[in-house]
Amino acid sequence: MPASEELLQLVDRRGRPAGSAPRRVCHGDPSLIQAVIHLYLFDDQGRLYLQKRSALKDTYPGCWDSSVGGHLAPGESPEQALAREAREELSLEVSSAQPLGRYLMEDSYESEYVFAFRARIDGQLRPNPEEIEEGGFFALEEIRAWIRREPQAFTPHFRKAFRKLLAPGGRSRG
Repeated sequence: MPASEELLQLVDRRGRPAGSAPRRVCHGDPSLIQAVIHLYLFDDQGRLYLQKRSALKDTYPGCWDSSVGGHLAPGESPEQALAREAREELSLEVSSAQPLGRYLMEDSYESEYVFAFRARIDGQLRPNPEEIEEGGFFALEEIRAWIRREPQAFTPHFRKAFRKLLAPGGRSRG
């Protein structure tokens, strides 16, 4: 099935299931709220793994983003989507992810209800080149300075999550 026909889980403004729709219908219609997961992977030094999205992506190609991100399929729990997306994007089995929070991300193109998680890396990362152009671990202070210097290098979703959940002094620190 083409990616544009992939069915996505829709939710209400509180993150409760509210049906499904094809990706091509959701993208471009911010009235439809898509359920997504984002995973933030930290190494033993407290550095965060970021991925640079593939140039083939339909949204924010070539931008830096969370370690793993993806849509929930209809009927799928955030935890199930997290496990599936970690395998698809990084060939990683995630054993102990912790919830970081939930938030609604809205812009003129789309709306996403984000289920955010964090975990310590406990395996070898093998980025899928169809999903990820490159990746690396970065200190949180380095990311903060990079965002100030070059905000357009990051997805709007990542900038919001970093401010809300990950920035030094925020709720989560490696």
